[in-house]
Amino acid sequence: MNPGADLQSRFVSEALQNPYNAVLLERLPLLGLPDAWLVAGCLFQTVWNLRSGLEPTARIKDYDLFYFDASDLSEAAEQAVQARVTALFSDLPITVEAKNQARVHLWYERWFGYPYAPLQSARNGIERFLVPCTCVGLQPASGPGMEEPTLYAPYGLEELYAGLMRPNPACPHLPLFQAKAESYRERWPWLTVRADDLPS
Repeated sequence: MNPGADLQSRFVSEALQNPYNAVLLERLPLLGLPDAWLVAGCLFQTVWNLRSGLEPTARIKDYDLFYFDASDLSEAAEQAVQARVTALFSDLPITVEAKNQARVHLWYERWFGYPYAPLQSARNGIERFLVPCTCVGLQPASGPGMEEPTLYAPYGLEELYAGLMRPNPACPHLPLFQAKAESYRERWPWLTVRADDLPS
């Protein structure tokens, strides 16, 4: 057996134990967004909740959708998509946020204080999360015979299941990483930070 494949199947199965993730993936195609993914916290935090003996939905602050539309980089276009997303999921007691990955470089430095090179796809955006073990995304199943969502985990899943957090060389913004890692450890205290990747 392939341990990596086993871990991928386990991850998808556990992520879908969060009923909101399942509904989001089911309805996501209705939005018709290009290169659309359910990403990040709502996925890996569901897995961490199950590991911690918590409800799958516990301690998850919001649910993130990525898409990539280079045809309109305006804030107004992104806000129009967000309005559609909010309406589509208005029956769920959660916050769902949609971000066009084609325009992240236009606002990232203003918000976070670091330059950010333009992305080429939604997957490219997933690759740049501050913590490599959190770089995960699911895309709804498509095509005949496809039952499970498509998983994108560019750095594998071993560190996610080990609870190991380290800075991402693809987005080496250490103060932001440290704040993010600390916020995760407050909610899931068994997580660890690899100290040799931090400045002394």
